Amino acid sequence: MIRINDIIDSILDYDPDADIDLVERAYIYSARVHDGQVRLSGEPYLTHPLEVAGILADLRLDVVSVAAGLLHDVVEDTHATEEEIRQMFGAEVGHIVAGVTKISKLPFQTSEHRQAESIRKMILAMADDIRVILIKLTDRLHNMRTLHFHKKKDKAMKISQETWDIYSPIAARLGMYQLKNELDDLAFRYLKPEAYAEIEAGIAKDREERANYVGEVQEIIRKRMDEAGLPADITGRYKQIPSIYQKMVQQRLSLDEIYDLTAFRIILNTVPQCYEALGVVHSLWRPLPKKFKDYIGMPKPNMYQSLHTTVIGPYGERMEVQIRTWDMDRVAKSGIAAHWSYKEGKSADPNISRAFTWLQNLVENQEDYRDPDEFMENVRIDLFPDEVYVFTPRGEVKNLPKGATPVDFAYMIHTEVGEQCAGAKINGRMVPLSYEMRNGDIVEIITAKDHTPSKDWLNFVKTVRAKNRIRQWVKSQEKERSLSLGRELCEKTFRKQKLNFNSLVNTDTMLEVAQFFNFKTVEDLIANVGYGKITPLQVLRRYAPSEEPEKKTTSSFLQKLITGRSRRKPRGEGVVVKGLDDILVRFGKCCQPVPGDPVMGYITQGQGVSVHHKNCPSIKTLNPDRYVDVDWAGERAEYYPVRIQVLSNDRMGLLADLASAVTKTGANILSAHTETGENMDVTTFFTVGVTGRELLEKVMGALLRIREVTDVRRMDL
Repeated sequence: MIRINDIIDSILDYDPDADIDLVERAYIYSARVHDGQVRLSGEPYLTHPLEVAGILADLRLDVVSVAAGLLHDVVEDTHATEEEIRQMFGAEVGHIVAGVTKISKLPFQTSEHRQAESIRKMILAMADDIRVILIKLTDRLHNMRTLHFHKKKDKAMKISQETWDIYSPIAARLGMYQLKNELDDLAFRYLKPEAYAEIEAGIAKDREERANYVGEVQEIIRKRMDEAGLPADITGRYKQIPSIYQKMVQQRLSLDEIYDLTAFRIILNTVPQCYEALGVVHSLWRPLPKKFKDYIGMPKPNMYQSLHTTVIGPYGERMEVQIRTWDMDRVAKSGIAAHWSYKEGKSADPNISRAFTWLQNLVENQEDYRDPDEFMENVRIDLFPDEVYVFTPRGEVKNLPKGATPVDFAYMIHTEVGEQCAGAKINGRMVPLSYEMRNGDIVEIITAKDHTPSKDWLNFVKTVRAKNRIRQWVKSQEKERSLSLGRELCEKTFRKQKLNFNSLVNTDTMLEVAQFFNFKTVEDLIANVGYGKITPLQVLRRYAPSEEPEKKTTSSFLQKLITGRSRRKPRGEGVVVKGLDDILVRFGKCCQPVPGDPVMGYITQGQGVSVHHKNCPSIKTLNPDRYVDVDWAGERAEYYPVRIQVLSNDRMGLLADLASAVTKTGANILSAHTETGENMDVTTFFTVGVTGRELLEKVMGALLRIREVTDVRRMDL
């Protein structure tokens, strides 16, 4: 069993200034809370966190990582709490321990490849500090080393499958190939015990012969490197049993038919020496076409760098050769963990625990990379996709866009579930339907048969599927209401001309009316009457052109009495809607636009088009899908009411002067109201009738020229 002193000595070797006190305190606390607990091997439980911390020290990680490794199981397996860890060992250690604990509690089910990939991405997305992943990988490695103590074979198989499907690929993605290879080898022993034993026995048969072969090739390479003046370390190794098995399966070969069971690695001091060594190897043996890969010039996204080539060896067999520098070799073994090592006693970035700063730190240390921005982007895309990974109550993983809500989740399960979604539980607790889900959440949807979607859901759902389904439902409901309203309006209009609309709906003539207005069916025609896009009067005139409703007359005397002159046109005929005639038009009372103002229309339900000033606050809150283009008609003899506010200082005859000024411009005063403040300041409110913006500006200019008037403004905008 490794001792705490061995771990401390290892840390001091690569970081003499390390805060060893943090590690010692973590060890003492872990020993105390794990006291009395034992592993399946019969050893004290403390051996496990010690072994994990030892692996982390071998990876040359910082003291925070090592301390967190000693404490990684205390929250899950003892009475310790996350808050207690933060108080005793600092926020950084507490944050890492909490992250490892959260991942350990995930309900893994890895029977499908797609499910395993989702879990891998979810784990990586959950870890906002990469050291959480590193500790979890080392924890899994030690558990695999002691897996033989499990008496239940099915439990050992499940753990091995989980390691093969999830943790080994994560280690590869992080470039930690030494750890990945060991995880693969240990898992393969349990997943394919017969194949493992067969390949191991086959290799052992001619082990002595292969050892001689490796020594011979090493000597040939070393001699040629010496002649070229290249100081190199040359090693030969057997390929991993899992990789040999996969090759046998993929290429349908027996073990005797596989010749490239050994690989050689040449390690040098500089990058130029690597390319020189490559030339030496190719001059010795003929390289195979398409088997050369330059990962030095084009590194892998996980930082791996090396030259790979396959040549025909001294006995006509295929032989793989890897060429790299010492720094590249360290990164190839430790991967992303290599960037938490200490160089010349200098500590890592103190803010490294912040989300994603490890990416920035990683890029800053990549001096040899030609395009560090591209490298960073590759790693970010690979490790932290813009998705959130959540569980169904049965443990299935579902991935949705970041910011997705339970409503998005419900529609992903089934449209019917989405439409009947009445509530949601996250991790067993009720949450609002607008709750933004997080990685690892367990989501349960509560449905009710009488429940229906809400238009408000469109304000927070993120997925295209949910938005489309909600819009379809809202549109269908609006169509039903519009059909009912449109039918009622048409019935009233036709009844005035002694026509029965219901008996005329299914006639060919009514279908021709619908097609005249570019609608495929009569039902669409009626619905659009309800929407307000077409008036029932237009339908009647098209169906029975000779039938004209009786026109009502208005007392010209009363009109003159109110406005001082007769109205030449009924209200609303001063605008054109998309070039159509006979469209029902009314003006918004909220802004009271006048000719010359920039205007826009809004299609109301059953009341035609409402015309507003383009700057009207009310129009901005309405559904933009119902906006319609409108413009003022050429003739502007109509009077339009507009409200004006006049600020002034009080004096004798002020109101008379204000009224006189308005009258002289040709505008009509429809109403007037004054308010006097404590400081003798007066606010006068006028509603005046003007024929357009030009007359309005004339009125406001005349008012501004009156003595004691300080400001004149148009209201409602």
